[in-house]
Amino acid sequence: MREMDIGDRSRHGSLPASVRVAAVLAMLLTVAATPPGVSLGQWSQGPSLPSGRSEDGVAAIGVFLFVVGGFGEGTRAQAAFTVFNTGTQSWKDLPALPRGLNHPGVASLNGKLYVVGGFAEDGRAVSDGYVYDPELGRWDTLEPMPQPRGALGLAAVGSKLYAIGGNRNGRSVTDHEIYDPVTNRWLPADALPLARDHLGVVAFNGKVYAIGGRIDSARRNVARTDIYDPNTDTWSSGAPMPTARSGVAAAVFGDRILIIGGESPARAFDTNEAYDPVRNAWTRLAPLPSPRHGTGAATIGDALYLPAGAPRPGGSQSNTLFIFAGP
Repeated sequence: MREMDIGDRSRHGSLPASVRVAAVLAMLLTVAATPPGVSLGQWSQGPSLPSGRSEDGVAAIGVFLFVVGGFGEGTRAQAAFTVFNTGTQSWKDLPALPRGLNHPGVASLNGKLYVVGGFAEDGRAVSDGYVYDPELGRWDTLEPMPQPRGALGLAAVGSKLYAIGGNRNGRSVTDHEIYDPVTNRWLPADALPLARDHLGVVAFNGKVYAIGGRIDSARRNVARTDIYDPNTDTWSSGAPMPTARSGVAAAVFGDRILIIGGESPARAFDTNEAYDPVRNAWTRLAPLPSPRHGTGAATIGDALYLPAGAPRPGGSQSNTLFIFAGP
């Protein structure tokens, strides 16, 4: 595998037995042990990207995996737009983004790819919005978000898109707006309970999950799970992740939400943890072949794809494509 230059057991001492038992029970409510004989899944490696990327956006439409913007070699790489055909197992360059972006929010809806926010090549947060139509092979401009922000999450529920969290002027924000493609308008929504950026945002069974992330910097990573119900415009809380991380990849895989990779100031993570919304519990799955942060993931068929990403904390890139199968 080529990477371009592009990361104790707890002690209870003399605590009373009743306190030790209570602590163990509390932990089990959050992290579900993997039952004997149950597979943790496995990773393989697919064809390499044409070039190394990180802090890009990722989404899928049909059998196609799209990788949008991000850091690469030179500023022009931030407008790069690449697609992987899972049928032919081949990569192809597509028409570049209208402007270079890193840390954008990316999601697919009704056969189109939406890109909102992010940071421009000079590092400023932007409020831009773009939509790519694969049938026409072109980009169109959307109504801008009410406020600029990068390192946000974007997810689709029903006919609308939900843009959550992010960073503006070096500070995490609680911004939450809903985009309606029919009217090309942004609508206000209940603010994210805790301001943060570099978080994982996915839609599952009609709700939006905002998981992990950081408060202003990776020195303040969080493990929380916030759940938004579009029907009531309210947030609730789920069990926190076992491992606080930011810069994660997030995707729905089967009946669970996978939060993969991430970073802290000291290292990038190979961690792969699955959240079961029904049981409100987490399970640790097979770790990545090597650490990654600053990319996304998407499920196509019975496999999850994680392209590119940074192997070290801070600025680095890779051109790998990791593929997860089962459990």
